[in-house]
Amino acid sequence: MPASLQRSLFDPEMDATVPDGPVQCLGLTFPNDHARRCYFLQQLGEKLRDEEVRNVAGFPTGSDENILRLSDPPYYTACPNPFTDEFVSLYGSHYDPETDRYAREPFAADVSEGKNDPIYSAHSYHTKVPHKAIVRYILHYTDPGDLVFDGFCGTGMTGVAAQLCGDARVIRSMGMQVRADGTIIDTTGRTISRLGARRAILNDLSPAATFIASNFNRGRIHTAADELMNALVGQLGMIDKSRWTVVVETGEEVPVAYIVWSDVFICNNCSQRITFWNSAVDDDTGKVASEIECPHCLASFPKRVLERPFVSVVDPASKQLVVWPELEPVLIGLTDEAGRTISERPVGGLREQLLEKHLTGVIPAEFPDAPLDSGWEMYRHGMGKHRIKTHLQLYVPSSAATLNEIWKLIGQVSDYELRTKLAWVFTGTVFRCSKFNRRLPSGGGAPITGVLYIPSVIREENPVRQFLRRLEDLSQRVFQLLPRTEGLCLQTGSLSTLRLPENSLDYAFVDPPFGSNIFYADMNFLWESWLGVTTNRGPEAIISDRALGAKKSIQDYGRLMLESFRSIYTALKPGRWLTVEFHNSSNAVWNVISEALQRVGFIIADVSTLDKKQKSFRQTTASGAVKQDLIISAYKAPKELEERFILDAGTAHGAWDFVRSHLRVIPTFVVRNGRAEVIAERQDYLLFDRMVAFHVQRGTTIPMAASEFYAGLRQRYPERDGMFFLPEQVVEYDRGRLGAIEIEQLPLFVSDEKSAIQWVRQRLAGEPVSYQDLSPLYMREAQRVWDEHEQPLELQAILDENFVRDEDGRWRVPDPEKEADLDQIRHRALMREFQQYVGTTPKLKLVRTEALRAGFKDCWQRQDYATIVQMAKRVPDEVIQEDPSLLMYYDNALMRTGR
Repeated sequence: MPASLQRSLFDPEMDATVPDGPVQCLGLTFPNDHARRCYFLQQLGEKLRDEEVRNVAGFPTGSDENILRLSDPPYYTACPNPFTDEFVSLYGSHYDPETDRYAREPFAADVSEGKNDPIYSAHSYHTKVPHKAIVRYILHYTDPGDLVFDGFCGTGMTGVAAQLCGDARVIRSMGMQVRADGTIIDTTGRTISRLGARRAILNDLSPAATFIASNFNRGRIHTAADELMNALVGQLGMIDKSRWTVVVETGEEVPVAYIVWSDVFICNNCSQRITFWNSAVDDDTGKVASEIECPHCLASFPKRVLERPFVSVVDPASKQLVVWPELEPVLIGLTDEAGRTISERPVGGLREQLLEKHLTGVIPAEFPDAPLDSGWEMYRHGMGKHRIKTHLQLYVPSSAATLNEIWKLIGQVSDYELRTKLAWVFTGTVFRCSKFNRRLPSGGGAPITGVLYIPSVIREENPVRQFLRRLEDLSQRVFQLLPRTEGLCLQTGSLSTLRLPENSLDYAFVDPPFGSNIFYADMNFLWESWLGVTTNRGPEAIISDRALGAKKSIQDYGRLMLESFRSIYTALKPGRWLTVEFHNSSNAVWNVISEALQRVGFIIADVSTLDKKQKSFRQTTASGAVKQDLIISAYKAPKELEERFILDAGTAHGAWDFVRSHLRVIPTFVVRNGRAEVIAERQDYLLFDRMVAFHVQRGTTIPMAASEFYAGLRQRYPERDGMFFLPEQVVEYDRGRLGAIEIEQLPLFVSDEKSAIQWVRQRLAGEPVSYQDLSPLYMREAQRVWDEHEQPLELQAILDENFVRDEDGRWRVPDPEKEADLDQIRHRALMREFQQYVGTTPKLKLVRTEALRAGFKDCWQRQDYATIVQMAKRVPDEVIQEDPSLLMYYDNALMRTGR
């Protein structure tokens, strides 16, 4: 290990903030931090012996010994944290509706924060939100000392952000100012908050995630004896020299940095061996041929049709024969004695040495092997064709043995803080030391993010070299930057069953798993096999047709998200905000998330974007992938609104009271690149949708039709650019509008009747248009993109039912005062069509969604919930799942009928 590493890791200045004397924790005083940990470990151990604790949904799989070894209670537990309520009681603030004066608009500005930050890049994970992006949200919504929550915490960036809100250096690095009195001024000159750490409560289902998060959120390391580290480094050096050197032609023993291994195939024509690297890869360009040419008979085949040769070895743990695909060494990276300069060369005469030392090495019996289940979603990404059934087979044998030796040495470190940080460094290296590490065209190596994919050309890194270089990098650039406060309570378990004290949280930021984007339990298998505690897959919120042999449908996913959001809603104080990051291209998943939020009581107020600058593998390659993440801002209704609604439920007065309250919290003016944006939530149809949802979720009849609502909206509130404002807000909007270049309209894409009507309304908003002029545009832009289950409507039908024609034969938007007449005509036509649906028995392949909306609304008003449920089963699933209104009525009808 370089001397610089030892100086930085055990620099007394680095440990100056770590108290050696008495420490306080949850109201108790201990002589030192070691005594604190021993006390709470004993309490945690006693609780783990309670079967009721272990039977909680989401409790991870692992022995008490491994759970306790990972945990640092009460701050972090590798299981549900039994000290959370005490943490909330000590650090949370009591909610008093009489004195509460909290008021915030949603944070509506689009955020762009890159990933090139030492903290962010300290440990890989499948998805992460840059902590500096989250800092902006926390500063906007909270005050120093507030409780921030993240129920899908991943690597714990929300906790890092909450604690670093008290670090002036971080705030200034984001372009904001921090005045002497602690006031924070953003880049526009507005006062947004005060400097001061917030406290965080974090949760994740994955033990790997919470282990990584615990290290991100607690940067301190106790001073350790130099002798201990010298012994550790010495033993690592012996492992390195015995296994990771080769004797070159001159007789000199040279350190090995990495070995490039190639797949081997059997020719279908002549049965000779084909080395993939030699026959399919152009090393100069990095391009891979679409077909592999046999060098013996010159026949060509796609890779997928070729068989592989396998070798059998004895698994030391199970004593059973396991197989590895044969690999051929093709390139080797050699270093100088300092381990810095690397020269790559063909294997040549070193082949036999490499095969003997790296493919036939003995794997120790204590290797933490674990079985892979063929029912896992990620098993389809290459595990089967490699015949992989265990954790051991995910490494070249030499790497497995070396990693095992490093892990054993780390386990012998008695100091928890040091052992945990070393284990964190270790987990940060194992993916690059596995078979997932592919050789890049540039010559480097990296796994593909978000999938468990074994490439045909593997770059096997020297694990000792990787571990020491990473430890040096983190100790010099990262450890001293991490939070050192005790403002964290972290647990491992299911958010769907987490019960925090009611009205205790000040803000929540979540980045939940979105459908079938990434299967976290599969992806975390590598880390969790070493940690000895694995994810309980039962409550994992995914959509999969083969999750452990049992399907998880979008309905299962929606139920888990509903239960998760309900946990947050109950714990959040009235009037407070939830921010949800969304990165899925599926409209059905978007609707499930939106419906789950609204069904538990949240009110959506804004949707903006978060640009993380660097894209994931799927964002880069998938044609339908969302390139920027969406940010949903939703709030829990203020207590006084709920109390007034109880008195006015089902009346027009109650509806307008909601609209007035909702308008108060929607952003007033949003500008980007000098252009004022249309705020979608201020448009009439979305205000109507929010009003309807507010009533339906509370089991109340809807007091007015859309036309009556639109007319009342125009009578009560000023309108600007198709948006509605409170009288006191319109002045601010007009002032901002004067300084903007132009108003940037929202793009509108036609996919069903509702969006087609909006499309026509936009075209007729300026002046009347003839059918002859409008029809070609409609044919080109609208009819070609109707959803496959939707009954397309002719332009004439849309015009007849929704618009009026003047004496010149041109079509225009109807006078708001006369829209009620049109609405009645249209409603009768839709209901006639809906009754035709009800009167038939077979499953419907094509439907008119607007007729279903009208029928479901009518059934809801008449409390005919059974018809809603029956009709939902007779139309294609995507009709219900992809339409927020239908999904809302259906889910609530299911609840009302006890299903």
